[in-house]
Amino acid sequence: MGLILDSSIVIAAEQGGDTVEQLIERVVKLGGDQDAALSAVGLTELIHGIHRAQTPQMRARRESFLHELLADLTVYPYTKETAMLAGKIDGEQQSQGVVVPFGDLLIGATALSLGFSVLPANLRHFQKIPGLMVVQL
Repeated sequence: MGLILDSSIVIAAEQGGDTVEQLIERVVKLGGDQDAALSAVGLTELIHGIHRAQTPQMRARRESFLHELLADLTVYPYTKETAMLAGKIDGEQQSQGVVVPFGDLLIGATALSLGFSVLPANLRHFQKIPGLMVVQL
């Protein structure tokens, strides 16, 4: 069992002035013996944020935070199996009128495919994914 950190939880920690060590301590306190990780999709979102930084200082701070985080966490890839699961979930949910934002769908499908829970800052979108355990800080 493990815990996929959504990019929103990483962004909230960095913007809130937390260190990577503080973020990981909170995650360990919450998740116990679970492995904490990122999905490749979440990593993409974080890299996107670095390149949208409005100042060189902000960009450097985000890069440093992410670099330190990546030294401590595994990044799980988006696989063929994950893609098939995401497509199934999206099709079934949309047929019922439920729309999950695409990035959150892919991150949630990654967590589900691994048997992991997800830890987002905003629970709303992830709670729309059947079978996904959503953990709150």
